[in-house]
Amino acid sequence: MPNNFLGHDGFIWFIGVVEDRQDPTKTGRVRVRCLGYHTDDKTALPTSDLPWASVMLPITSSGISGIGQTPLGLVEGSWVIGFFKDGQSSQEPIILGSLPGRPTELPNTAKGFYDPNGQYPRYTDRPDVNDLATAISEPASLTTRIQARETDITGVLNTTWNMPEITAASQYPHNSVYETESGHLLEFDDTANATRIHLRHNTGTSIELTNDGNSVAITKGSAFIQIDADNKIYIKGNKAVTVDGNSEIKVKGDYKLDVDGTIKMWGSTIDFNGPRG
Repeated sequence: MPNNFLGHDGFIWFIGVVEDRQDPTKTGRVRVRCLGYHTDDKTALPTSDLPWASVMLPITSSGISGIGQTPLGLVEGSWVIGFFKDGQSSQEPIILGSLPGRPTELPNTAKGFYDPNGQYPRYTDRPDVNDLATAISEPASLTTRIQARETDITGVLNTTWNMPEITAASQYPHNSVYETESGHLLEFDDTANATRIHLRHNTGTSIELTNDGNSVAITKGSAFIQIDADNKIYIKGNKAVTVDGNSEIKVKGDYKLDVDGTIKMWGSTIDFNGPRG
């Protein structure tokens, strides 16, 4: 059996650091500096001369025609493990996965095996695992949500009501977190008695499904909804709406209001037949 065929010439593996992800082919490749194979002297071996490494996807992604997960997510400074598909030649690396750790120093842009852009890691002496998952300290995103919670919202006849309290009480290792570089966030929290699903845009617009089955949606900008067919809403409890500005309803067909109880209306002026506009 020849030894110069993929899979017949041994399994040569490596650990390395990603230094470039701007793949000109846009296939998810990254340049990786491999321990024991490459020097940390960037004068002798600049990042631009490192080999491009292909990234392996899980079987839940097809890896073809854009079906499934994109092969993106690694950043400069990520530690990775993989193998060389060309064996002893060691010029065609394939990355099997990334290796989170506990950074002890910030990036040194003058040397190899660091993020050349000086951005990652963002901190030291803490796990690379997301703060929302480790629950070691309160993450800034959670602090912002707690501080932004609206209370004492004025209702009808000066009654008040509050937005629900933030119920996050994650415990390691039960909260699965996905966070992007800009701060978009997705949590699937299985912490006992505090289960949640939380989707958040980096502006603070979010929706959270709580342990009690409540749904809390916050939109920091404007909200637009288009429905091309019917829209039916069934509320088994009470409904309260507070509008700080004006409120308008335009109905191009018939408008019917059926109330089993009493209709009460208050206003400085109530004009049912005034001019339009």
